[in-house]
Amino acid sequence: MRKRNTESLSEIINQVLKINHLDKKLNEKHLIDAWPKVLGVNINMYTSELFIKNRVLYVTLTSSVLRHDLFLSREEIKLSLNRVVGAELIKDIIFR
Repeated sequence: MRKRNTESLSEIINQVLKINHLDKKLNEKHLIDAWPKVLGVNINMYTSELFIKNRVLYVTLTSSVLRHDLFLSREEIKLSLNRVVGAELIKDIIFR
């Protein structure tokens, strides 16, 4: 039987992360980890660097053809990555 004023462990962890301003960094890490899951292993092989700064995801690619193709699909990619994280973490993607 549960007491009325109890909270689940996940709720407490989320509160601690928010209080210490660590929830954003954790979500950024989840988003970067989701890159190969959302785009696939083949595209991930051509990805050399990923980082987030000021709500913009910067992606360094080794293929100019792939860079152009992903540029055309960046809105769908952005929506898919944000959906995986469960928050609107990034507002744009820049391919280099």
